Amino acid sequence: MRQIIVRDNEAGQRMDKFLQKYMKEAPVSFFYKMMRKKNILLNEKKCGGNEKLEKGDCIRLYLAEETLEKFGAPSSKGEEPSPYARAYEAIGALPVLWENECGLAVNKPAGLLSQKARPEDLSLNEWLIGYLLREKALTAQELSTFRPSVCNRLDRNTSGIVLCSKSLAGSQVLTEAIREKSAKKFYRLFALGRLEEPRVFTAWEKKDPASNRVRILWEPCEGASRIRTGIRPLLTGILPGTGEVTYAEAELFTGKTHQIRATFAAMGHPLLGDAKYGFKARDGGRKGIPVRGQMLHACRVEFSDTPGLSRAGLSGLTLTAPLPESFERVLAALKEKKDIEEN
Repeated sequence: MRQIIVRDNEAGQRMDKFLQKYMKEAPVSFFYKMMRKKNILLNEKKCGGNEKLEKGDCIRLYLAEETLEKFGAPSSKGEEPSPYARAYEAIGALPVLWENECGLAVNKPAGLLSQKARPEDLSLNEWLIGYLLREKALTAQELSTFRPSVCNRLDRNTSGIVLCSKSLAGSQVLTEAIREKSAKKFYRLFALGRLEEPRVFTAWEKKDPASNRVRILWEPCEGASRIRTGIRPLLTGILPGTGEVTYAEAELFTGKTHQIRATFAAMGHPLLGDAKYGFKARDGGRKGIPVRGQMLHACRVEFSDTPGLSRAGLSGLTLTAPLPESFERVLAALKEKKDIEEN
């Protein structure tokens, strides 16, 4: 007999769906047959499979270990999956900006994937599971029925806030908050040239999968998505080896692939370091401040004050990610130049 106690990250799903995740190789008919024969019980009672699981529920499987293993159930030894432990060790400790039983927010560094693109990649997703296993907030056995994941993605070379789920309920709340725009997302960036007035940039973008780039269009067309980006210039100065650069904040009213990067490039102000969308280093970088990848940082998330976010402890919450050191260096250079001009 094997006993499973439902935890936070498994609650909220149907009994039959839970069993299908727990024993991936078993046919659905097997579960219903075992429930009819009372070989699978929920809280010591016969169950039908449509029950919604709650934290603390007790599922008992009166099945042989050989049967469980045959149908792909996790090992009863509960060994930690080594890929996640290796990912955590390889990536190292990352700043956790907020955490409760539903989820957490991580300040992702530039250079780290949010989700892996190839089987051999290490990403924030693997780091997250390794972190939760290390903190005893998750067991290896629970991974068979729920897998924590990032809820919003940043490009590899974009740094800043990534929201992650720890439970099914947390995943639902965070995903809905992003989809319904009750989580406002703000970015800091450096763009080439001078920007002086705040504005909202509205257009359409269309992705080219072959080049992994998007094109900005001024009229709707088939396959294109409407985009809206708020832009607020904060400071303009001369960056050695580059020229005039504006430090700005952008707000995403829509969240599409490369939206901020393509938007600024379409305005004639590509992001500093963004070679994909038009940035070209001058003087071979000899006179300038070296940058790697686009200078774009997800700096702040503001959650609306709504009842739907209260159950996850997010209502009215503002999360802030400190600027990376690379941003501080460029900002210091711009401020120094501005001070010289003013004096």
